[in-house]
Amino acid sequence: MLAALAGCSKDVEKPDPAKATAPTTPTAPGAAPVAAAADPARQNYEAASRGAGFTVGQPMAARSVLVFFDPQCPHCATLWLASKPLHDRIRMVWMPVAFIRPVSGPQGALLLAAPDPAKLMDQHESLLAGGAGGLAVSGAADADLLDKIKANTALWTKLDGQSVPHLIYRAGAEGPYGKQSGGLPTGQLAQLLGL
Repeated sequence: MLAALAGCSKDVEKPDPAKATAPTTPTAPGAAPVAAAADPARQNYEAASRGAGFTVGQPMAARSVLVFFDPQCPHCATLWLASKPLHDRIRMVWMPVAFIRPVSGPQGALLLAAPDPAKLMDQHESLLAGGAGGLAVSGAADADLLDKIKANTALWTKLDGQSVPHLIYRAGAEGPYGKQSGGLPTGQLAQLLGL
């Protein structure tokens, strides 16, 4: 059983274990195949893949994690660090949402606009962990990028997002698919993805 490390909630800063879902199970040998469109976890993955974000890890990896995160979430920062040892075997797409603080949207826009978003995310998370609040935002954020973050936030809510980090994943080329609210340490993330 996987336990959520922690997450930032829209209401209260604690994860809701009841919101985590188990991965879908593949069809048993000899059983009638289930149409992909009938798999709600796969549908959620496909819907989430339309969000705007930046990719780290292996772009063509069969194991893929779509992460809705708020730049002001300390639990998202923990997941960022925990996922790094797995980047040689997985693909992660980090999609900013904004609900914790007013600076969340502008910081997300800086990350989306960066020529090297992973490097800037490292800097941001270091500043956040050090109590500096993350990246400094000067001037108005790009309106198109803020619109993408608003769209990500709406998509996250539509996909039953209640806290961040909110992971929607594919644990292999054909699944299983699932979701996890709250961060995980490296070992549990690897287990979730079948590594």
